[in-house]
Amino acid sequence: MKWRDVFEKPAFGVCSAISDYFGFAVDKVRIYFVYLSLLTFGSPIIIYLFLAFWIHWKKYFQGRRPLHYL
Repeated sequence: MKWRDVFEKPAFGVCSAISDYFGFAVDKVRIYFVYLSLLTFGSPIIIYLFLAFWIHWKKYFQGRRPLHYL
């Protein structure tokens, strides 16, 4: 196992969604998120959790919900 695999493991898919939307590389988005979190004492984590909730909610309403909700 490589260290890069440990540190770049996706949690909620927020960084990959941002990279897909803007066309950046996923690893760059994750690195800049870590840098920004260190510089601002972790405040982007609140934004990250909000975006994780928003992405999940958006997928739910686009019809990608489990069958037992139909």
